[in-house]
Amino acid sequence: MAALARTELTLLGRSRSALVTAVLVPLVLPFSLRAAVDQMDVKEAGLTVGLVLLPAAIGFSLLFAVYGTLVGVYTARREELVLKRLRTGELRDVEILTGAALPAVATGLVQSLLLAVGCTVLLDVPAPKAPHLAVLGLLLGLAMCAALAGATAAVTRTVESAQVTTMPLMLVSMVGSGVTFPLELLPDNVASVCELLPLSPVITLVRGGWTGDLSAYEALGALANALAWTVIAVFAVRRWFRWEPRR
Repeated sequence: MAALARTELTLLGRSRSALVTAVLVPLVLPFSLRAAVDQMDVKEAGLTVGLVLLPAAIGFSLLFAVYGTLVGVYTARREELVLKRLRTGELRDVEILTGAALPAVATGLVQSLLLAVGCTVLLDVPAPKAPHLAVLGLLLGLAMCAALAGATAAVTRTVESAQVTTMPLMLVSMVGSGVTFPLELLPDNVASVCELLPLSPVITLVRGGWTGDLSAYEALGALANALAWTVIAVFAVRRWFRWEPRR
């Protein structure tokens, strides 16, 4: 698995498009939202600009550095018959997928930590009041996005089409999961539906980790939601993931 992860990391460094998507886009997007967030009445929801942008930055990292990158990786390795050849060796299926995912997951983890520090310094974000919730949300987000990437790769025919198959989850998450617009500012009935989206519990836990105003009931609900999506994605990978090129 370590050798496979090193190989994937090398290939990631050699692909300019993948490198830009995984590294630069998540770092730039959060700060491009600053003007829009300034126009929102976030104080009414007990938030600040920093407490809106910090979870958004982590959400962008999970979507682009982990989810989007891994869909392309899994699809490319399948179409190149790499996954099929790896299955003839010592590695089990879960080890092959995990080893291939490690560079993207590590990139998302490091990015999230750097963005948290950057937002704290540049946007005067206070220290997290419940850091365990923020850590839990980040780790769940990394695992869930990796699993969702495998499920999406199952229906992705080519590397080029990965830009299309990843778009629905990305758009829905950015609009309805509290990434670009806090759920606290939405009507209650709309927010209740948006809370069920895959990335919503991650944003909820991360923001709650900083604000400290997330109740035990809300935290458990977000945790259950994230675990449910992860289990569904893992089941989809086990049931429908293809190890040979789609013809």
